[in-house]
Amino acid sequence: MFDPELPAEYEELRKTVEEFAHAEVAPVIGDYYDRHAFPYPLVAAMGRMGLFGLPFPEQYGGMGGDYFALCLALEELARVDSSVAITLEAGVSLGAMPLYRFGTEEQKERWLPQLCTGEKLGAFGLTEPGGGSDAGATRTRARLDNAAGRDGEREWVISGSKSFITNSGTDITALVTVTAVTGPTDSADGAGRKEISSIIVPSGTPGFTVESDYSKVGWCASDTHGLSFEECRVPEENLLGERGRGYAQFLRILDEGRVAIAALSTGLAQGCVDECVRYAKERVAFGQRIGEYQAIQFKIADMETRAHTARLAYRHAAGLLLAGKPFKKQASIAKLVASEAAMDNARAATQIFGGYGFMNEYPVARFYRDAKILEIGEGTSEVQRLLIARDLGLPA
Repeated sequence: MFDPELPAEYEELRKTVEEFAHAEVAPVIGDYYDRHAFPYPLVAAMGRMGLFGLPFPEQYGGMGGDYFALCLALEELARVDSSVAITLEAGVSLGAMPLYRFGTEEQKERWLPQLCTGEKLGAFGLTEPGGGSDAGATRTRARLDNAAGRDGEREWVISGSKSFITNSGTDITALVTVTAVTGPTDSADGAGRKEISSIIVPSGTPGFTVESDYSKVGWCASDTHGLSFEECRVPEENLLGERGRGYAQFLRILDEGRVAIAALSTGLAQGCVDECVRYAKERVAFGQRIGEYQAIQFKIADMETRAHTARLAYRHAAGLLLAGKPFKKQASIAKLVASEAAMDNARAATQIFGGYGFMNEYPVARFYRDAKILEIGEGTSEVQRLLIARDLGLPA
């Protein structure tokens, strides 16, 4: 992954997504963004391109690619717009990937084909109003009702709420996989730690309510909702993976997701460079193009350096992931470096554009609004530093 020239199949994918982003996304995304509208036609187009199925086997409707291919697609999309990129990232790494990693064959055959084509979207219900970074503080509960349910089977009865869930309220959302406390965990010290499990909740299930959409600072063309569950019943077979392993499963999913978010962040950082180079060659101030001023040149050079470093970091983490080697620390490093590069570059780009950078009609204004969440979502920068320190053997 460190060869500056990508293998032919990866480069072909990268160029295809780059062309799509500039030809199809760039001309229309500003309107969706201003209206806080979900871009269904763009999502459908990405589905037809096979982007939602990139890392999944063909037997489930996927493209037979890998996680690095997904990262390349995310980087190219985010160079133009992050709302579209996060819709893809969440649909794949948070919506479909848990099913692929931990689902039964029956669950995979039921759900993955429609998720891989982008015909339907899946969501990941982890964060709660009182537990974001502290995901182990889950309060949503699920009890197994031993009485026969509607189909003569036992049912999980879920009660609780989730917050900030991407892709959870669209017209094409098929399911949300939620973490819930299913009982205490036996422990030698008697601490009674929570048993957390993962359960698939199909959209439209009685007792499952999608709350009103949020008024967000950024990602205004992506879908984000709070969710509530009130005596929501689903079949016992909707348990995803082993009972009591939900927390561990989603830690693995988050590690992978951090590599993907790092790629998306790199794309935003690079998009800032692209816009500033173009603008610096056109904008005239005090009798010459601003790109001739050394102060502007140095600022853009620093931006390019940050984007390049972020790209190396996420590709290293992705390479370890594909090789089946430990990558947890490298994923945290990539997420930390890339998200901060995105925020720093967005700030610098807005400064270079001056007053125009404060106008929403310019991409750098969207970049600035979209960048901050990258230092928060899928593990804050503080959490990434904590994970890196722990990996180095420092006290937990």
